[in-house]
Amino acid sequence: MTEAAQGSPTTAAPSGRNVSLSGVTKSFNGVQVLKGVDLAIDYGEIHGLLGQNGSGKSTLIKVLSGTYDPDSGEVFTGGRRQTLPLVQFADVGFSFVHQDLGLIDDLSVLDNYFLTHTARSRSWRLRWSRDRETARRALSSHGLDLDVDAKVSTLEATDRALLAIVRAVENVRHSSVPGLLVLDEPTVFLPREGVERLFALTRSVAAAGTSILFVSHDIDEVRELTSRVTVLRDGQVAGTAQTATLSDEDLITMIVGQRLARHQGEIRAHDEAGRVTLSVESLSTSLLDDVDLQVREGEVLGVTGLAGSGFEHVPYALFGALDARGTMTLPDAAYDLESHTPRHALGHGMALVPGDRKREGAAVDLTVGDNVTLQALSSHRPWRLRRRALGALADDLVAQYDVRPRDAQAIYGSLSGGNQQKALMAKWLDTGPEVLLLHEPTQGVDVGAREQIFAALDTARAGRTAVVCASSDCEQLARICDRVVVIARGRVQASLAGDTLSKEHLVETVYSTWTPATTTSDTDTIKDMA
Repeated sequence: MTEAAQGSPTTAAPSGRNVSLSGVTKSFNGVQVLKGVDLAIDYGEIHGLLGQNGSGKSTLIKVLSGTYDPDSGEVFTGGRRQTLPLVQFADVGFSFVHQDLGLIDDLSVLDNYFLTHTARSRSWRLRWSRDRETARRALSSHGLDLDVDAKVSTLEATDRALLAIVRAVENVRHSSVPGLLVLDEPTVFLPREGVERLFALTRSVAAAGTSILFVSHDIDEVRELTSRVTVLRDGQVAGTAQTATLSDEDLITMIVGQRLARHQGEIRAHDEAGRVTLSVESLSTSLLDDVDLQVREGEVLGVTGLAGSGFEHVPYALFGALDARGTMTLPDAAYDLESHTPRHALGHGMALVPGDRKREGAAVDLTVGDNVTLQALSSHRPWRLRRRALGALADDLVAQYDVRPRDAQAIYGSLSGGNQQKALMAKWLDTGPEVLLLHEPTQGVDVGAREQIFAALDTARAGRTAVVCASSDCEQLARICDRVVVIARGRVQASLAGDTLSKEHLVETVYSTWTPATTTSDTDTIKDMA
């Protein structure tokens, strides 16, 4: 194992073109995924890359990382043509934070931190003491207090994401050339304060001359961070422009290829007359403390707060997937949450779409059809499955929810994030749940799929389903919810509805309800990371 520093960071930031791709194509089984892609990024530039799921973004990144050998095209760095595939991408200063983070769960934080260098090193010597101290020092400098000997599988999602980001940043900072840092959906698992830390760090890396390719579905983030943006659509460049010159509508039109009828939401007065479908009293978990909530039929209740506030525990506690205390009342009876289980929740018409769809929401190695019909199996006799009926149902759901490709036999794990999420929504909404529990329902989802998910929630609302949506996305909550409660320090601190329910008011409320001590600590961490 070798130390991260294998050169000294570049001190004078160069100018002009750093990385350029010309005419890059790639096909799989006769289907062309990249169709002559051109892309140019200057030294010190933060360049955005947008596109729907399936537009070719991930394939392009895998060409840059040497995972895929393009069928044709050229890649230049610093004016030099590179040999393809770019297997030795680190030699030209490339570093990556992939959407799946590129971490190995069964290895320690230390092993994962040095993974790239271990793979490239020709030394047989393992310098455990020095490497352990190097990793601790690097992580600590970015506000990460992690046990370097802990397995990555034991880390919270936010810490996993920050570990992958810090590893990539340190690799590129210690490169002998100002290369390219690729951030593929880096904010998916980060709370807002984590996003701000990442942005400050990204700007400092770019200031030293390193090029940044920032891939995101979040138009607000792209607008905040990038100077130019390229949009991919159907494997081709739909356009490249100065970010500041484009409106949200311009960007959406470039992404989807047409003017999109957006789910605008509406200002709704909170209806106190509808039947209460679910209520919970004194809900407590390791993060929640005596929370009372209720949601009525046809209502979308949002739950939000800062990371660690406890808001993310709500859907899992209500579904019986998390140790909890309190009393939950459904239309038929009241139940003790200490003995509540997912099987019990399913039996009472409850459904959960978790935030980590791959690890907690689906069987990724099974087909899309198998996944969307899992809940229908209970209607079949255990000794005889009506496979033709199940196949027809799978085909109908794939078509109804526009899951792409339109192939129920496709492997679920091969789908893009947006299509995986649409398949999960199809699976649960087909059961006609009385209560639908959601955690970050549009996380890592493109603009088009996001609107389709919102439309599906409108249909569920019209069918009198009560929806509880836990999310850190204040814009999303303002658009889809009738009412939003804000949780801080484990307790409900505020409730917003009607004309007070806006993205700006939500953001202000989330931060103003946090304790001054925590706010100061968060600010110090942001400064440290910058």
